[in-house]
Amino acid sequence: MVHVVVAGELGGAERMLADLAAPPSKGGMLGALHTVALLPASRKLEPFFRNAGLSVVAAPLRNEGPLDYVHHAFMEPPLAWLSDVIRSTRADVAHLHTLGSQVLGTRAALRCGIPVLRTEHSTRAFDDMTAWPFSRWSLQRVDASVAISAHIAEAVRARAPWAEAKQHTIANGVDTEHFAYAPLPVRGIDEAFRFVLSGRLEPRKGIDLALHALALTPRAALDMVGEGPSRAALELLVAQLGLQGRASFLGHSADVRPHLAHAHAVLSSSRKEGLGLAVLEAMAMGRPAVAVPVGGLPEFVDEHTGVLVDACTSHALACGMERLMNSANMVERSHSARERVVKHYSVQAMRTQYEALYCELSARRKLHSTSS
Repeated sequence: MVHVVVAGELGGAERMLADLAAPPSKGGMLGALHTVALLPASRKLEPFFRNAGLSVVAAPLRNEGPLDYVHHAFMEPPLAWLSDVIRSTRADVAHLHTLGSQVLGTRAALRCGIPVLRTEHSTRAFDDMTAWPFSRWSLQRVDASVAISAHIAEAVRARAPWAEAKQHTIANGVDTEHFAYAPLPVRGIDEAFRFVLSGRLEPRKGIDLALHALALTPRAALDMVGEGPSRAALELLVAQLGLQGRASFLGHSADVRPHLAHAHAVLSSSRKEGLGLAVLEAMAMGRPAVAVPVGGLPEFVDEHTGVLVDACTSHALACGMERLMNSANMVERSHSARERVVKHYSVQAMRTQYEALYCELSARRKLHSTSS
C-alpha cells in the first residue's frame, strides 16, 4: 500500500494513518506493507511518521497555498515522483488521505494501473466550492471512498449520489491499550471541576465558544492542549473574560494522556468536526464528554457517555458543563464512555475493515491483470 499525504499540518488524518499503517511490532496489519508518500509543507510530518515506525518516502519541503496545490495536482514533476514511488514499492493500492492528495494521487495511480482508495476525513471537499471540482474529478475515478463517520457519509451522498456504489463508512479508531482507562481524579470540596480540550488552536475548533462557556461556569477550569494561529487572540480573550487561573494553555504535547488523566471530563466546542478523534481518545481513558451537536460527535456522545448540548452556543455549552458537573453518576458515565470506544471505535476494528477493503481492491487488480 502507498499512502499519499500532501499536507502542511499534523492533524487527525495523519494520526489515523499512523495507527492504520503501524508495523506488526506495534499491533499493525500482518502481511501488509505500507509506505507513506509524503509531500510535506511542514518539518513536523516526516519525523512524526518515522517515529510511528512507518516507511516514508518524502519529497522536498514545499510551500502551501492555492498555486502550490495546482502545481502538485497538475504538473509533471510531482506526478513523475509519485509514480516512481508507486512503481518502486510495487504497490497494489494507492490510499489517498488528504484533500491535497486527491488529484495527484488519482493521476499517479491511474498512470501506474493500480486501484485508488480515498478516505474522506472531513466534509471540506464537498462543502468548499473551490475544492469540489478537483475532488469530484478524483471521486469519479477512484475505486472506493471511505467516510470516517455517518455524518461525512451523508455529506458525500448529498453532493455525489452517483458515487453511492463505491462508498464505505469506517470510523477512525483509537488504540484503547495506549489510551487505557484512568480513574477519575478525586476532587476536593473547593477544587474546580477540570475540563480538557485537545486540538489545534484555530477558529474551526470553536475554542472562543469554550472560553465564553467557561466564563459562565465559575466552578470549572479548562486545560487547552495544542497550538495554532489563534493562540494570541485566545490568550487576549482569557484576559478580557477574567479567566486567568481557570483557563490554561498547555501547548503542543507529544503525549496527551497525562493531561487527559488530570481532567474530569473532555470538552468539544468545534464548529466543524468530521468525527472527533480527540474526544474519543479522552473517552477511551474514561472521560465523559460535553460536546456541541456537530459532525460525527452525536454518533457517540449522549446521556450515557456525557452530555450532548442542543446548540452550538456558549450558553448551551455552559449548561451542558453544569449538567455534567452536577451529575450523580460520573463514574458510570466514565465507564460507559470507555466501553463505547472499545466496542465501536477501536483501532483494531478500523484495521480489520480497511484490510478487507485492501484485499478486495488488490484482488480486483489481479483479476483485471489476468483478464488483460
